[in-house]
Amino acid sequence: MKTCRRVVLCVSLLTLAALAQDGQQQFASLGDFKLVSGEVIRDCRMGYRTFGQLNTAKSNAILFPTWLGGTSQELASSFGPGKLVDTSKYYVVAVDALGDGVSSSPSNSQLQPHMKFPKFAIKDMVNSERQLLTQVFHITHLKAVIGISMGGMQTFQWIVSYPDFMDKAIPIVGSPRLGAYDLMLWQAENDAIMDNAGWNHGDYKENPAKLPLTEFGALMLTTPQRYNQQTTRAQVFETVAKAKTEPESDANDHIRQTQAMMELDVSDAFGGSMERAAAAVKAKVLIVVSSSDHMVTPGPARDFGKLLGAQMLDLPNDCGHLLSDCENAAIVHTVNDFLTQ
Repeated sequence: MKTCRRVVLCVSLLTLAALAQDGQQQFASLGDFKLVSGEVIRDCRMGYRTFGQLNTAKSNAILFPTWLGGTSQELASSFGPGKLVDTSKYYVVAVDALGDGVSSSPSNSQLQPHMKFPKFAIKDMVNSERQLLTQVFHITHLKAVIGISMGGMQTFQWIVSYPDFMDKAIPIVGSPRLGAYDLMLWQAENDAIMDNAGWNHGDYKENPAKLPLTEFGALMLTTPQRYNQQTTRAQVFETVAKAKTEPESDANDHIRQTQAMMELDVSDAFGGSMERAAAAVKAKVLIVVSSSDHMVTPGPARDFGKLLGAQMLDLPNDCGHLLSDCENAAIVHTVNDFLTQ
């Protein structure tokens, strides 16, 4: 009986230790991380959080990278029973993508601050995430990769760069290669930041992204119809006033991440052929798009999905890019069903 109690106590302590780490911010060092451009991020550090329990076969792991400017903390509400990823079944590694202000970024690098921080690609985000999985978690195969917006872009790159690494992939309002309209949006945002009188080539005293990113976000994240329904005239000016003191994100971080999105093209290793890129994919793919999305327009994802023979969830609505806010139930149901197929 005493032995049994000791075993139970030991197991309980181990369980409590695992639960204590669930959802907590953690970091891993990748050392000097070489980019596809040949440049190097010095003393590269990756932020991440884990949710759920990894099974003994390591067959239930799901990677979930962040969206533009997003952090792993902001992803936490998507994980748990009845949510986008059921953590009673799956082990989620939520990763802070390069440049999000948590992992190595222009805003937090001591050795390469501000615009001295090298330009990186979506492919570099993926490569850093793979290194984290294999070296820190000793995970060499995933149940799935899932991502929203820029996280969806990383998901598209994952299935092309490492086709044997996952069983399934679910890009949500992402793109394998941005459309012309998308490129113009991100260029306009960056121009608005860099044309600011206080920009000073990234060595600014006051963040020049405060107003532009708030205003562009309000105009582009959803549709005019939905914005008018949910926002009063007075709230518009309250939002602008608040943005002057509470910036959404660091300007340098925003520029480097948007540059990565703008340069994304999953066909670049296949001579520009989307057909050849699609032929390299081995994972089963579910693509979720919004018909009214004019921040990451759905055309490129739809077209690539046809080449992949992917399952599509194409939702007609007036939500725009904020699809998961008003179609959450449909997305959760479809994603969970797809993961169990």
